[in-house]
Amino acid sequence: MPTTTAAQKRAQAKAEYDAFLAGCPSRQLLDRISDKWVALVLAALGGSCPHGRQRPGDGPQAMRYSELARQLAGVSQKMLTQTLRSLERDGLVTRTVTPTVPVTVSYELTGLGLSLQRVIGGVKSWAEEHMGEVLANREDYDTRG
Repeated sequence: MPTTTAAQKRAQAKAEYDAFLAGCPSRQLLDRISDKWVALVLAALGGSCPHGRQRPGDGPQAMRYSELARQLAGVSQKMLTQTLRSLERDGLVTRTVTPTVPVTVSYELTGLGLSLQRVIGGVKSWAEEHMGEVLANREDYDTRG
């Protein structure tokens, strides 16, 4: 009986992922990345600023926790911490601690995180571009009902 290597097992599992199945781990990942705070953290680390402006450097760069907290209006400290930890656990973000006084902690997208940020950034841009149309449709729907 031939032995299956770890790489072969991963390749086989990858081919079998189907988010339409309740027990599929890809469904859990979709749940995580569809969270609004995940999308906004990825956008911020990817270089997107409010109102379509770019930060200096025009692209992905490391940000300190306090910078992220300021940019993400309305996020609680607990939610930002949980979001960053989950992104780090999934390998989408790296956390770097610099031993200064006080300690400096920064976050940066990994290659995997950057690939997701490009997709999520497109969804964010679409939402900003089409929000007027969606609001008009909601108003029409609500007045009919």
